[in-house]
Amino acid sequence: MSAPGPRVLVCDDEHQILRALRVILREAGFEVIEAATAEEALDRAAVRPPDAAIVDLVLPDGDGVEVCRRLREWSQMPIIVLSAIGDEDEKVRALEAGADDYIVKPFGPRELVARLQAALRRAGGDPDEPAVRVDGLEVDLAARRVLVDGAEVHLTPTEFELLRTLLRQRGRLLTHRQLLTSVWGSAYGEDVAVLRVHVANLRRKIGARYIRTDPGVGYRFDDRAGG
Repeated sequence: MSAPGPRVLVCDDEHQILRALRVILREAGFEVIEAATAEEALDRAAVRPPDAAIVDLVLPDGDGVEVCRRLREWSQMPIIVLSAIGDEDEKVRALEAGADDYIVKPFGPRELVARLQAALRRAGGDPDEPAVRVDGLEVDLAARRVLVDGAEVHLTPTEFELLRTLLRQRGRLLTHRQLLTSVWGSAYGEDVAVLRVHVANLRRKIGARYIRTDPGVGYRFDDRAGG
């Protein structure tokens, strides 16, 4: 008997969507934990912490953004927000609350599974990667642990993967497209707004001095920070 796949919390109040997600994810090898309200999702996540979450933006007792915020209080699991609203402001609001991805309904099953798998890969680690220390910033790439001036800082899986990508080529300018493709995948090559939100969140958590902007082009990790 094969081992169960990653547990995914799915929260949506539309019965048809919830049923479709259950079928899609189970066929892809995931174990599904279902919820129809924000409170139900938070309760089930607390009782049996999932490996990832897929949350609808509009819920009968709140919204997916608040669910993201409350999950982020104790968990770094990948979170994908689903929404029928494709407005950029809503996307930015969800990402700023800690979501790793934002998918607009209607969505294709293969796209959803691919994005979920990519988010879970970003949450994984490579045991052979070294630790990096730069001017008060310590990043244990294998353990996915970040310290700033000795204090631990909690990053989302996507924020950590963005930091890791910049650190691997520190000092080198990486274009928006290079970063988006490396961290999110080729489908995101033009989604600069997503990148800007995550860079802003990362700077807020570790300090702005480490990541330099080349306006209109991209970002680089400055290994001379503070020097």
